[in-house]
Amino acid sequence: MSTEWYLVLSALLFSTGAVGVLIRRSPLVILLCLELMLNSSNLALLAFSRAHGNADGQVFALVVMVVAACEVVVGLGLIVAMYRRNLPLDVDEARVLRK
Repeated sequence: MSTEWYLVLSALLFSTGAVGVLIRRSPLVILLCLELMLNSSNLALLAFSRAHGNADGQVFALVVMVVAACEVVVGLGLIVAMYRRNLPLDVDEARVLRK
């Protein structure tokens, strides 16, 4: 399979995630869409790494996966803390909590 198909799939996944981040108001769905965007960038990195024949893109994709795992831990921790304190789980309503 050629690199172009991987890049097309990566672009479709990234645009789907971007639309989900912009449209949805639930923090859990926004977190999932951000993960979709990060995984699509990993797919593009791996496609370029395979096309050039070196492992640099694979190493960088592994680093991105570690950062994404840390992001999920922090994001889910915040969502659980907001749920336990009966704070609104809508992103627009949670914006009012800033002072």
